[in-house]
Amino acid sequence: MSYAIVTDSSCNLPDSIIEEYGLTILPLTFMSDGEEFRSYTEGEKSDLKRFYTMMREGKVFTTSLPNQQDAEAAFRRLLDAGEDVLYIGFSSGLSGTYEAMGGILDRLAPDYPERTIRHIDTYGASLGEGLMVYEACKLREGGASIQEACDWVEANRFHTAHWFTVDDLMYLFRGGRVSRTSAWAGSLLNIKPVLHMDDAGHLIPMEKVRGRKKSIQRMFDHMRESAIEPVAEQTVFISHGDCEEDAEALAKMVRDAYGCEVIINYVDPVIGAHSGPGTLALFFLADQR
Repeated sequence: MSYAIVTDSSCNLPDSIIEEYGLTILPLTFMSDGEEFRSYTEGEKSDLKRFYTMMREGKVFTTSLPNQQDAEAAFRRLLDAGEDVLYIGFSSGLSGTYEAMGGILDRLAPDYPERTIRHIDTYGASLGEGLMVYEACKLREGGASIQEACDWVEANRFHTAHWFTVDDLMYLFRGGRVSRTSAWAGSLLNIKPVLHMDDAGHLIPMEKVRGRKKSIQRMFDHMRESAIEPVAEQTVFISHGDCEEDAEALAKMVRDAYGCEVIINYVDPVIGAHSGPGTLALFFLADQR
């Protein structure tokens, strides 16, 4: 069925998936020292290792929504080409991206009465958002209508588990996620938080453990406790902030336990600017978030 699936760069999907399914990506932006960068440019591969190196060296980045004029132009190109549009967006609990992009589509709808336009908030981020986009793409390839794909995301967004850990609590402190005292104490005592995304799309600290290996183990434990069976039939996603060895170690745990497909990719600069180098996240379908 002919409809375009549009998402934003916070989905963190690999280029191979973006290209395979012909996704339209709306890039969020990040800034440093007065210079603005797009977090995704079609046909270009970002040097994300360099971005995280700069963060480790003390570079501070700020972030912003997709350019609204560019986004409207992208939507119009698809609609003018006769495509219906399904936009699947970054959590409104973390960003104004979904509200802004959905607002553009609502304004465009009267100009295209013959087109079907849908937009849905994933209340998700990174490859949790990406998982939902990926499944919608597979549904479309299997013949599902735009409404059926939208309905799947709506029915499963609160079953898409997001489990995170970070290496340095100071980045979460800067983003208002933990107190300064907690950040300093955590750094001194090697305390690593385990966080998840709640149903409002907010990143919530759930527990604290001592040491990186234990935080990774706890994420995997949460998967064992809540993943929807048969897990072997799922595609599990892992994103990381330039800590590929940890991502591969977690992926091995998942593959050894379930034999399922695991897709790994970087956390993009817009999310990474707030979570920092060493971020590691695990995404799967679960009984509940």
